[in-house]
Amino acid sequence: MFGWRVPAPNQAMLISGGKGRGDAPFKIVVGHGGFALPIRNRVSFLTLAMQESEVAEPCVTQQGITLFVKAVIAFKVGDDPESIANAARRFLDDQSSMPALVGRIFAGHLRSIVGSMTVEDIIRERQKLASEVLDASKPEMAKLGLVVDSFQIESIDDGQAGYIRALSQPHIASVNQAAQIAQAQADQAAAKARQESERNQAQYQQETAVAKAQYQAQIDQAQQTAAQAGPMAQARAQQGVLAEQAKVAAATAELRRQQLVAEVLRPAEAEAEQVRTLAKAQADAIRLQAEATATRGGVVLQRMLVEKMPEILTAAASELRQANVTVLNGSQGLGDLVAGLAAQASAILDAVRNTTGPKQPGPEAVAGLGAAGQADSQG
Repeated sequence: MFGWRVPAPNQAMLISGGKGRGDAPFKIVVGHGGFALPIRNRVSFLTLAMQESEVAEPCVTQQGITLFVKAVIAFKVGDDPESIANAARRFLDDQSSMPALVGRIFAGHLRSIVGSMTVEDIIRERQKLASEVLDASKPEMAKLGLVVDSFQIESIDDGQAGYIRALSQPHIASVNQAAQIAQAQADQAAAKARQESERNQAQYQQETAVAKAQYQAQIDQAQQTAAQAGPMAQARAQQGVLAEQAKVAAATAELRRQQLVAEVLRPAEAEAEQVRTLAKAQADAIRLQAEATATRGGVVLQRMLVEKMPEILTAAASELRQANVTVLNGSQGLGDLVAGLAAQASAILDAVRNTTGPKQPGPEAVAGLGAAGQADSQG
């Protein structure tokens, strides 16, 4: 459209030649278009974009030490109409001169504020220095229609003086010492961890070896137990068989003993009792006969009895030999039995003597008794 002009987003359009607005002798258009007649009006554009200015200025501190301070300022024309009008009056024809002017303004304030501070304060409180410089320059920047978005101190150097380096040496030494200590502690911790790891590995290997040995011992013991199970079972079986055989042998021996008692001892005792009863009965008969005939010829009876006594004993011994009698102790037992019969005969003779008188038996009778006893013992 004829006469319609539109500024860029980062520009302010200034239309002069007509009636202005407010205190400005020109019309300010930002963010939209406007009419400008070719002959009647003149159109100019003022940049609102961000601009940058650098400051590298030697500054003397309160201690008289020269510091080279380098800083960066980010600024632009303000968005309000007053700022745009102020900037247009000063920089519309030469907008490129704004960074240089801003740099000189900040350099002056920077030298002033650095001169009131010590090197230590500047180093420790760099942000404070930047804030003071920014606050001091704001009124002047407002008059110029400029606003500062950022002010940053890039570096502070004392050149060849070495003051800042000297200030940093204790800290550097402390830092180096702390770093060495930290490194030593780290090395010590690493060595300790490595040794602990080695000890743990050794302990684990030892425990593993012990566990393997225990497992192997259990396996060997199980194998030995399994290998001995057969012989031990066989031995226990044989032991059981032997125990049963021993019981059977004991029962057999007891049975045999009872059989011997029943077959040998009891019949022998019965036969012996029978013999004793027979001998006693015969002795009683002889005694009764002797007593009956004592009044009729005791002397004759005594003599006859003495003469017949060997025959009686011989007959008794013969009966004993023919009897089914088991005599214990062999010939000695038989001799004892015959001696008992002889003693009974002697008792009978003593009874006859007491009845008929004190006549002694003759030598023949005594010899006959002895021969009969020896014959019975031999038989």
